Parts: sequence; structure tokens; C-alpha cells
Amino acid sequence: MAERELIEQFDLFVEVLLTGHSPESGVPELAGLAAIAEELRGLWREEFRVQLLADLARAAGSMPREEIMPTKATPEGFHSLTPYLIVERASEFIDFLKAAFGAQEKFRVPAAGGGIIHAQVRIDDSILELADATEKFPPRPTAIHLYVPDVDETCRRAVEAGATLAYKVVDQEYGDREGSVTDRFGNRWYVATHKSPGAVRGYLPPELRAVTPYLHPLGSPGLIDFFRAAFGAEEAARYEGPDGSIVHAKIRLGDSILELSEARGPYQPMPASLHYFVEDVDAVYHRAIEAGGVSISEPADMPYGDRSAGVTDPAGNSWFIATHVRDVSF
Repeated sequence: MAERELIEQFDLFVEVLLTGHSPESGVPELAGLAAIAEELRGLWREEFRVQLLADLARAAGSMPREEIMPTKATPEGFHSLTPYLIVERASEFIDFLKAAFGAQEKFRVPAAGGGIIHAQVRIDDSILELADATEKFPPRPTAIHLYVPDVDETCRRAVEAGATLAYKVVDQEYGDREGSVTDRFGNRWYVATHKSPGAVRGYLPPELRAVTPYLHPLGSPGLIDFFRAAFGAEEAARYEGPDGSIVHAKIRLGDSILELSEARGPYQPMPASLHYFVEDVDAVYHRAIEAGGVSISEPADMPYGDRSAGVTDPAGNSWFIATHVRDVSF
């Protein structure tokens, strides 16, 4: 095994170990070191645990000295807002994302008893996070707006990979050529290629990324008010129907856009899980609670370098708010 691969295996093992899980490295070269490192889980002081694991890494002779450095609030490669999909058979779901949308797997954290604790895949300029459903976190089908260079080809591949065509690809008056598929895990994908002369890279609207979460809540105006009060969100666009309901809206959160429209007909609420990076997680968490959010978890420092907290908004969406406070590498 190459030295770089060994470093990455150990890094992944340590990250999972510090979350309280019991992964299996499956690497003979790390077996002895992993056995020792696993005993560190009970140590009471997080800084000591991280430092001692770094010392063990250096003692192994194949890993460089750990460096912990200040960093920006959003980790490298992420945008402010990232969908977090919770599905059954997460490994199969990753295979679908690769076949349908050309996703590239960044990494996965396997559970000792099977399944995936956490994984990240990249689609174009965006990251999707995902995990296997558990009793505590059941499946949460999500709606995603996905921009691609060729919507016709992408929808064809998605159907070949097992998705169901929700509606055929058509040209929309707002400049998109768009179709929709529902994957076999319950997620709804609005797949589009933007056709206007101002399209970024020939297929992206100027404000949007390749991946944008899409909500269909009941009571959209009130939810937008919550986003303003809790997260400092800005309303970038709002389009109303004849009855005054919100047909489509764009909400700016940091460097990202969240899209939504009022639930109607077949488009009913699909509460999502969202990872939201902010400059001050404590301040945002407390504003969210004051605005009517319900606490999932209070702000706390995590061993992987984030200070994070969780809230549920009035529409049932779960927000995992985080500030990336340090890079940790072994």
C-alpha cells in the first residue's frame, strides 16, 4: 500500500473513532496502531486525545506531524449550504449518483456492522453529504435542483440507473430546459440545463450552483421570515401566483441559494436535512431558537474541526449549523 493511501486510511480511522463509533480499518499495517488508538475513546479531554493520536501517527513512521491551523468558517471545497441526504442502502445510492449524475465519491465512513456513517460525493461544483438511515435518523427524501450540461442525456442515464421519470424534458419560459426524475430512494431531482446567453459555463444560471436544495413547505412566507430572523437570509427572488401563494422563491444564505415553492398538488412537503456553514455558530443557533426553531443539539466543538449545533425550523427541516474552526490532519 502506498504511503499516501496509508495516511488517508489512518486519518479516516481516527476521524470515525473520535465520533464514538468503532470502524474497522481492514489494513494490516494499521492493525496494531488502530488497537491502541481505540483505547483512547474514553479519555475525557478532547485536546489530549487528538494530540496523543497525532503522536501515535508520528510514531508509526509513515505519517507527518499533525498541524492544527486556523481556517475559514466554510471548509475547503464546500459552499455555505450543503444538502445532507439520509437514505436506506447508502452504498447503492452512491452507485446511483455515479451512474446517473457523474458523481465522484470523496470518501465514506463505514459502520462496524455494515452501512455508511457518513459519505461525501462531488457533483460538478457541489458536494452532497449522505448517510444510511438509522432508528434515530430515518430516511428523509429530499428535493434537489440539479444543473447539468445536457439535461436530456442526464435524465436518460438516471432512468437507466433506476430512477422514474416524473415529467419529460421540456423547454421552460424562464430559460431552462428541464425534466424531473425520482430515484428509487425517494429523492426528487429537478434536472435542468440553463439556455440563456448569460449562462455560466454554458448551462448554469448566474446565481446557482450545480446542486441547490429545493423545499416545498406549507406556509412559505412564514418560513422565509424565519430564515431572515434566524439565519440572516436575503430574499433574492419571489414569484407569486394569482392567489398570492409563492410559486417560486430564491433565498440567499451565505454564498448559496435555497429554492422553495408552496406545497401544492403532487409537490408536497419533503423536510430536508441541510448543513449550513456560518461565521458564528453560537450566535446563529441562539437567533434560530429565538425565532421559533427547536433545538436538536447545542453548540459544541467536534473532533473533526467544526463547532456545530442543530435546529429544526417551523417546517420540519433539520439545520446542522457549523463553523469550521480548525483543520485537523494527520
